[in-house]
Amino acid sequence: MKIALIGLGKMGANMARRLCRGGIEVVGFNRSRPIMEQLAQEEGMIPADDLADAVQRLPSPRVVWLMLPSGKPTEETLTELLSLLGKGDIVVEGGNSNYHDTQRRGAMLAEHGIGYVDSGTSGGIWGLKEGYCLMVGGEKEHVAAVEPILKTLAPAPDRGWAHVGPVGAGHFTKMIHNGIEYGMMQAYAEGFALLRGKEEFSLDLAQITELWRHGSVVRSWLLDLTADFMQKDQDLDAIEPYVADSGEGRWTVKESVDQGVAAPVLTLALQMRFASQDEYGYGNRVLAMMRNAFGGHFVETKDKP
Repeated sequence: MKIALIGLGKMGANMARRLCRGGIEVVGFNRSRPIMEQLAQEEGMIPADDLADAVQRLPSPRVVWLMLPSGKPTEETLTELLSLLGKGDIVVEGGNSNYHDTQRRGAMLAEHGIGYVDSGTSGGIWGLKEGYCLMVGGEKEHVAAVEPILKTLAPAPDRGWAHVGPVGAGHFTKMIHNGIEYGMMQAYAEGFALLRGKEEFSLDLAQITELWRHGSVVRSWLLDLTADFMQKDQDLDAIEPYVADSGEGRWTVKESVDQGVAAPVLTLALQMRFASQDEYGYGNRVLAMMRNAFGGHFVETKDKP
């Protein structure tokens, strides 16, 4: 089978590697040429000059897999593909797009007879070795057509991928997956902060994270990764306490509001990320002044230069 893979960032490049090693012929295109040249030399990937060249190198019906940032980059590429693809071709969108956009795009491509499959893709930098978890939405016949690709990318042909529903269902499932991930990470982080804060016990967090990996109900891949870096450095003094958030966490919380479904853990985990990003801390400054105004409580002030 031969496909075009558009977008060779960290995840896209490793997906290209896994596909090539699994016997899928890959035509790759990326704005930055060095990664294309590297993949061509190391994996036998076929580099394309541009999007049109990538499509022209495919047999019909053509399959184009997008691994691009959500929003404008994906939208512009799909618009360009409309003039390059024809009836019976299939686009697979493997990035983290909002499922509302996915549904709209699926309907737009369907008007031109082009199939649209959305694949929520999890696995990060470990996907090359471990395989990717693929949450797939789309029409049954379109998913069946790209099944060899899914089986190659997944941890095994019979697990780690599933057709979860119609167009949009794949990205919706991945959105909720990422919301849950926020909550799990926040729980671990708070627990480790409490362990470290109990100075009288002099707890070894590297020992405890390794201990919990075996037989504990809180064991997980996240804990495995945490145990690994705790063995190297549990003080983390060189790390800034800043945690970025991507769109999926925000979309998940908005979905809980739209559905009227309580999701306090996922919401608070997102809010804690916002708190870490607030370098100025204006809200906390207001709080300090309010306490001073009603109770005369002491206010910490900065030394003026």
